[in-house]
Amino acid sequence: MTGGVLLRAAASSGFSTIPVSITDRMFNLYQTLIHHEAGIYLGPNKKSLVVGRLSRRLRDLGLSSFEEYYDLVTEGGDTEERIRMLDHICTNETSFFRDHHPFDFIKQQVLPALECQASNGERSREIRIWSCGCSTGEEPYSLAMLLLDHFPPSSGWTLNILATDLSTRALARAEAGIWPIEKAKTIPAQYLKRFMLRGHGSQTGQMKAGDEIRKLVRFERINLMANGLSVVGNFDLILFRNVMIYFDMETKKRIVERLVDRLNPAGHIVVGLAESLNGLTNRVSRVAPGAHLRGDR
Repeated sequence: MTGGVLLRAAASSGFSTIPVSITDRMFNLYQTLIHHEAGIYLGPNKKSLVVGRLSRRLRDLGLSSFEEYYDLVTEGGDTEERIRMLDHICTNETSFFRDHHPFDFIKQQVLPALECQASNGERSREIRIWSCGCSTGEEPYSLAMLLLDHFPPSSGWTLNILATDLSTRALARAEAGIWPIEKAKTIPAQYLKRFMLRGHGSQTGQMKAGDEIRKLVRFERINLMANGLSVVGNFDLILFRNVMIYFDMETKKRIVERLVDRLNPAGHIVVGLAESLNGLTNRVSRVAPGAHLRGDR
């Protein structure tokens, strides 16, 4: 088919070798729909990604074309299936203490500053953090380890981490709090021993987040493009790392301004080390690699 992408399911997968293809026109329709729904921009080079990921849903639903599936999630008004579509498009790649520099900054700069402010009577002894785009949970649980190491239960601090993502599949894995043991290699030894449980028997080769850190984290599905965010209150720290790559410039500006709105005065927003807030907002200033301080008090 001219301008199309063709995918053949392997016979060994249990599916027949029925070709699934998408035309340029149909790809453009999905491109527009996904951008409207989630702000995710899929360039022309992402056509094979759309075919590869959504063809699974076509097979599951017994559909023979991308046209049928598009009608289902648009004219059919199937909201749940539209959420599943976005689940399949999302890329969920992360690790514990990823890139480590932002976590060093939080440990060495942010947490001591909050503690000092509380000692001076400038703030309450409560910390609220938002892990925005939390994927399968490694980031918020890494934050929980840092917080409990600095503020143990006996310290009298109230610690809250909101972890959100667009993908319901990723959130389900995050809430389960179970990962392959190979994920442990990026967790500092003292944290691994204190906060993680090693699987035995049928769970051999797995590890699980312990209750102490699980109690700090609340998971919720949030679409940052929604007209009204369901997030309540403001935060001392927002992590929005390695997410902006999926958005065009106008979407980046809109989302970043929304996030800065949710920062407390002198709160920090942390983005990926390869990302920048230059040209997206003038309300924060860079204070460390990836870390920015809200300045419009």
